[in-house]
Amino acid sequence: SGLYLADQYECQILDSFGLKGETNECGGIYKVARPNVNMCLPPLSWQTYDVDFKAARFNAAGKKIASAIATIRHNGVLIHNKIKLVVTPGGSQNDEKPGAIFFQNHGNPVRFRNIWILEQF
Repeated sequence: SGLYLADQYECQILDSFGLKGETNECGGIYKVARPNVNMCLPPLSWQTYDVDFKAARFNAAGKKIASAIATIRHNGVLIHNKIKLVVTPGGSQNDEKPGAIFFQNHGNPVRFRNIWILEQF
């Protein structure tokens, strides 16, 4: 399962308790970056994510002038600090323009609660 930012950058949210913390495990940016540390709690425990995301920026001519970046805390611990994002497989968008946030699953029961989206200026 994953959390997609702007429908094109995936942070993994699957159960990876006790594993190494690879790009395809909990907290990894899928196929791009490992989390600094695997902070996955045991199965059936609530997990928390705090994500600060800034979309890629473009000039008036449409040329990208800044990459999307994210800072991610998993269960209160910093696992990615201002990481420059690149498009990951699986989203339906790959132009780095603003897009939707969505949660992916692979058929296993998943529950989400207390989802907040705050726009900062």
